[in-house]
Amino acid sequence: MVSATIRRIVSPCWRASDVGEISGRKGDASGRFEGLLWYKDAGRHATGEFSMAVVQANNLLEDQSQLESGPMSLDAGMHQGTFVGVYDGHGGPEASRFVNERLFKHIKKFTSENKGMSAEVINKAFLATEEEFLSLVEKQWLHKPQIASVGACCLVGIICSGELYIANAGDSRAVLGRLDEATKEIKAVQLSTEHNACLESVREELRSLHPDDPQIVVMKHKVWRVKGLIQVSRSLGDAYLKKAMFNKAPLLAKFRLPEAFEKPILKAEPTILVQKLYPQDQFLIFASDGLWEHVTNQEAVDIVINSPRNGVAKKLVKTALCEAAKKREMRYSDLKKIDRGVRRHFHDDITVIVLYLDSQLISRYNSRVPMISVKGAGGDIGILI
Repeated sequence: MVSATIRRIVSPCWRASDVGEISGRKGDASGRFEGLLWYKDAGRHATGEFSMAVVQANNLLEDQSQLESGPMSLDAGMHQGTFVGVYDGHGGPEASRFVNERLFKHIKKFTSENKGMSAEVINKAFLATEEEFLSLVEKQWLHKPQIASVGACCLVGIICSGELYIANAGDSRAVLGRLDEATKEIKAVQLSTEHNACLESVREELRSLHPDDPQIVVMKHKVWRVKGLIQVSRSLGDAYLKKAMFNKAPLLAKFRLPEAFEKPILKAEPTILVQKLYPQDQFLIFASDGLWEHVTNQEAVDIVINSPRNGVAKKLVKTALCEAAKKREMRYSDLKKIDRGVRRHFHDDITVIVLYLDSQLISRYNSRVPMISVKGAGGDIGILI
């Protein structure tokens, strides 16, 4: 149950007219390129510092990300807010790019209409973005059927008025670094719920939602998949598994199911966590599953603890790349020479955003932090460099 206190965070959270966008485009000092790696070593958000990094593996970058931060209006005056989004596309970049343009705008709109931030606002924003994308699919799919099989895992983090909101649909992950006062160690706390058929709990949920379908989850090539097609059970997009009207020709045969379905096979609703932030909460790591394939939660937290803040997201990405190279008995220096597209055989697109948390800033009103909007890589890295 979301408390009345949480619901009293009132609009406008972020005034769009005040936002100065900073994208990591070529020549923009806000971000740098190192081959297929884009990074922003350091910056300030409303409640601390941040670092971002993105590495491309696919022919077209399917990961998208953004950080929006600045003052917001509250009943009691001005406070600071930060929004983080990590959008991991699959099947193509269209869905993740669409979400990168639309989801945050819906968050602002519904926060304004509801006079405050809440889990309900976030859920409505996810579903509104989904509805818009499915409308786009309906308009385009007859001449561009591939768009019906494009989707995005969506991970969102929002900090405002001392509250942390984590919303996830898919298998990206948010991890908190929290000081254990008994041991004086910083422990990893996973905050997001993942929706991947490799997890028994997800398979059980799918079977309970589809009791008449013995093929709702199928082991294929040693991997559990929903209908034998996709690993994630929640996403935005993936119209071919949301509406039967898109699961037929001209969609490619490999995506088509042998039988029609009445209710959506995948869900778009995120799992949402709401909790207070405390002084022992040190930092947050938001990342697409490309990082977590190679680095555990505690390993990622330990890297952040033991590394300079400047460039810490890049350090996490490079650690994952080194592990990916090691698994193929390669050196990182050799992996870097492999072109996008071919690189996907070695690792996925990887996005990492690290937010450091300053407890004094979290509890302070009227602190002067400018509006900032950063979009990781600002587009397709391979095209930009």
